Amino acid sequence: MVVVESYALAVAMCVVTMLCWGSWANTQKLTSKEWRFELFYWDYALGVMLFSLVLAFTAGSMGTAGRSFLDDLSQAERGWLLSAFIGGVVFNLSNILLVAAIDIAGMAVAFPIGVGLALVLGVITNYLASPVGNPVLLFVGVALVVVAILLSALAYSRLPSQGQRTIGKGIMVSVVAGLLMGFFYRFVAASMSSDFINLEPGKLSPYTALVMFSAGLLASNFLWNTIFMKRPFVGPPVSFGDYFSKGSPRLHLIGMLGGMIWNLGMSLSVIAAGAAGFAISYGLGQGATLVAAFWGVFIWKEFKNAPAGTSGLLALMFAAFVAGLSLIVVARLA
Repeated sequence: MVVVESYALAVAMCVVTMLCWGSWANTQKLTSKEWRFELFYWDYALGVMLFSLVLAFTAGSMGTAGRSFLDDLSQAERGWLLSAFIGGVVFNLSNILLVAAIDIAGMAVAFPIGVGLALVLGVITNYLASPVGNPVLLFVGVALVVVAILLSALAYSRLPSQGQRTIGKGIMVSVVAGLLMGFFYRFVAASMSSDFINLEPGKLSPYTALVMFSAGLLASNFLWNTIFMKRPFVGPPVSFGDYFSKGSPRLHLIGMLGGMIWNLGMSLSVIAAGAAGFAISYGLGQGATLVAAFWGVFIWKEFKNAPAGTSGLLALMFAAFVAGLSLIVVARLA
């Protein structure tokens, strides 16, 4: 299987993760006027699963390091397979809530609050389990991200076009999504061998862990997404018949593309963790908040009607995110 040993390359991969995780939701925005997010999400889940299988049978089965995907799967202990699977189940609920928050409140608030909170919790839990990097620099970087989250929420609250009920609902859903998302990565990381070259018996390679994670995401979609189809946050309920009768090939492909983009980011993050450590790899990837906020502010123009002074808050938010992410990178080198 393909293994990354260079920290510089691992950081570069995490930057791509950040771009993928911060950009995939644009596929949902592209379809939102004609396609409900609950229907979009079935294609998204399929895209995640397909990408993990393609990666497992290519990069996960090439080279001399570790074990090939099928060999690794055959020797894996049931408990570690279940751990990665549970990671997919937890992530799926958190991600559906995040997409719902985007629908309610827009990318500029849903990502900084939801994914930003997940960054804080994810870095803490993964560092406690595998302490790699300078803790002072790492957690000061996390603290700056918290400041950026608060600035984002403050900027959003100034929008005159949003009623208080919508603000409250959007922030509430984003917070719940962030709390759940902060813990999914630990289930996946715990299932994997600490050494990617000489894999521990019974534990998983990153490629096998990704397949089990994706299987958990897709399987749990029949529970979580069905619930949200029947009791949506926004709009009337939708049925399974709508997926087949109202979805065009274009809409289905856009949804699957969104899932593939996200899982490209997840895959690079997990593979890079061998050289960077799980806390740093996850923390850098969740810099997606910065990318998503950029899309929301500059491309989707979600703050075009904001009062004077809001642009200053947004500038401070971006500065805090950049400073925080820079400290997270440096933490591994100190």
